[in-house]
Amino acid sequence: MSSLTQVRPALRPGFSSSEELWLAILKHIRYSLGQSRVDLSARGILRPLALAIRDRLIDGMLETEERYRTTGAKRLYYLSMEFLMGRVLSDNICNLQLTQLCRDALAEHGVELDEVLETEADAGLGNGGLGRLAACFLESMATLDMPGFGYGIDYEYGMFTQEIQDGYQREKPDRWKKYGTPLQIPRPSLSVDVPIYGRCDPHTRNAKWSDQKTVLGIPSDMPVAGYGGRTVNYLRLFSAQASEDFDIQIFNRGDYIRAVEQKIAGENISRVLYPSDQVKSGKELRLLQEYFLVACALRDILRTFLADNTQLEQIPKKIAIQMNDTHPALAVAELMRLLVDENGMDWTRAWQVTQETLAYTNHTLLPEALEKWPLPLLEHVLPRHMNIIFNINHDFLLKVVQFDPMNFERTRRMSIIEEADEKQVRMALLAIVGSHSVNGVSALHSELVKTALVPDFAKMMPERFNNKTNGVSHRRWVLKANPGLSDLLNRTIGDGWITNFDQIHRFEPFADDAAMRHEFRAIKRDNKQRLAKVIAETTGVLVDPDSMFDVHIKRFHEYKRQLLNLLRLTYDYLRVVEDGETLPTPATYIFAGKSAPAYVAATQIIKLINNVARIVNADKRTRDQIRIAFIPDYRVSLAEIIIPAADLSEQISTAGMEASGTGNMKLAMNGALTIATLDGANIEMLEKVGPENMYIFGLTAQEIAERQARGFQPREIYDQNPRVRRVIDTLGSDRFSNNEFGLFRWVYETLVYRDRYWHLADLPSYFETHQRAQRDFSDAEDWSRRAMLTVARMGKFSSDRTILEYAKDIWNLAAEHQTVTV
Repeated sequence: MSSLTQVRPALRPGFSSSEELWLAILKHIRYSLGQSRVDLSARGILRPLALAIRDRLIDGMLETEERYRTTGAKRLYYLSMEFLMGRVLSDNICNLQLTQLCRDALAEHGVELDEVLETEADAGLGNGGLGRLAACFLESMATLDMPGFGYGIDYEYGMFTQEIQDGYQREKPDRWKKYGTPLQIPRPSLSVDVPIYGRCDPHTRNAKWSDQKTVLGIPSDMPVAGYGGRTVNYLRLFSAQASEDFDIQIFNRGDYIRAVEQKIAGENISRVLYPSDQVKSGKELRLLQEYFLVACALRDILRTFLADNTQLEQIPKKIAIQMNDTHPALAVAELMRLLVDENGMDWTRAWQVTQETLAYTNHTLLPEALEKWPLPLLEHVLPRHMNIIFNINHDFLLKVVQFDPMNFERTRRMSIIEEADEKQVRMALLAIVGSHSVNGVSALHSELVKTALVPDFAKMMPERFNNKTNGVSHRRWVLKANPGLSDLLNRTIGDGWITNFDQIHRFEPFADDAAMRHEFRAIKRDNKQRLAKVIAETTGVLVDPDSMFDVHIKRFHEYKRQLLNLLRLTYDYLRVVEDGETLPTPATYIFAGKSAPAYVAATQIIKLINNVARIVNADKRTRDQIRIAFIPDYRVSLAEIIIPAADLSEQISTAGMEASGTGNMKLAMNGALTIATLDGANIEMLEKVGPENMYIFGLTAQEIAERQARGFQPREIYDQNPRVRRVIDTLGSDRFSNNEFGLFRWVYETLVYRDRYWHLADLPSYFETHQRAQRDFSDAEDWSRRAMLTVARMGKFSSDRTILEYAKDIWNLAAEHQTVTV
């Protein structure tokens, strides 16, 4: 316990002058890097600059921790397999409000700050929206002066680096730590032991776990500064190291990650993000990863709690733990194990503490994303946890029977253990049963969780279910990513929007000012020129910044319907080359995103896009009307260039399948108009932005359910609609196959006979709606007016608002600083 008895004045980490910053850089060049000469290259300056900034971040972290301990604040711990942080140095410099000072300090010595920051690798700790949401949440918690901390895995190799070779996605290891991670702070003294394997009596509630092997979890902290620097929280990341008693033979049962490296040892647990679960060895490694995360996190959380508290029954009053999707669901069993086995708490009381502490966010309705672990595998890897889950399930099913006696079908559906040919543990149900709160991430998604995903649970325990619509950090995605727009906002409405995004509505009257519209367009064009340069450098495709930039940037999945976009685009191509039409406006179609390597359908779509792009871009008849660019290796730093440049945002997922989406919010905040289905958060955006400023098409989730019940036959649409048939026949032929005959026959087979994701049903509506958007873009004044109105009406979609709702409704956590209306 610290001897301090009062909170010291809040520290605002910074430097008094550019000279002071440069001296700090020189100090680290000599004493941290052991160099006597200054390397003024961009990469040479990156590390000492990061270390100088880290000094101030550490001051902020220590001051923040002292403040929390002095006030006895309740803490939130956010458990996630992914944290897509992007470039953390530039984000922290921005939030410490040191950007201009850093720029001046380096410029005085002939170094450009932007060039230095460009050499920082994106932190490879995530894949897509799940990890980026987690990163936004951490930033908002720090800005709101809220005791909120992330827990994750310190992956050596993150999501793969994507290259495009002959149109195909090729994966290479993401060596994001190649040049070090100077902002990370090693915490070896806080290492924890993680038991795995061994034996346990499956029939005894308080069974003893014996003969375990042990993996060591070694933490390091990545500082997360809130805007202004008053609060600096952290993301604690654990790497795995084999302990002395680790039996190396357990890893010889399968060659888990040969594509990364041949060394097989306990460290493989933190080696790579999401090993393939297509083979047994990969499945086992993924289970080990998920357990490693929760075991490390919970041991560390309890250690922090016990440093200032003695009564474990007080945990729910001092700790809230949010499970980000089903990956951390083993936290339910692990917390029970720690309380009962290692701290001697009575089972009933431990269960009450566990439920009151844990909360679960569901992020998907897709069956394949709702994890199920084969019971024999879980019993082999974590025998005591399997025993605990059996007992949790037994107690819960007794309550189900009390709720609805004699309804054996309901009891079967609600069992955590799925009674199939091979019994499986349903992790989403474990998370629901073990939590006091279950939330979806948009109004539509939360309703579908209750009515379609787990209706039995919603009926039995309706008070447990709620909605928390996602948001994004507008500081990352507007202030940092779009300095031109940020400057315009500061000059027109002041800088209050930076910490209170509700104030963005004050920008709305300026949409009627012709001079402001002209300035807004100039900013957009500058951003488009920057992106055009990136496209030329990475793809060789030359694009016109005055054309409409139509942007579709997402992880590749059939329900996200990049294929639908390509179907419509192909129709435009045929209109020009076969019908002799002139399109309403020249357009550049920008795709970016990765597919899971084992997801064949998504990788085929990437190949098809690239083949179509090759033909269209080389055709003199369409060269001035249609350009297509697939930008490889989509990541946060690339998104920060694409998003401010977008004119039209493609949010065209199958209605009812996108839980929320956050790319839709980022693009709209930066002045892109949205073409969308009524899915996820698009619906709530429509309510705020207004139907006149969005392009809505397609079936609703309810209409899809009704048509599905009647028996949907996509072949009928193909037969009855000449435009649809023309496009399908064109893509299914060898027109774009580049002499790989039959390569795209799957388009016809997949869409005409199955079409699980309703492409053909929505395609005619999409044709018409997109043509309307093309016509509207030719009116630059009105398009700019509507784009500015869109920006002004996005106040709801800041992650600050989302976090305050979580804190109020789920975590019972107070924010020291609150300016956002909830």
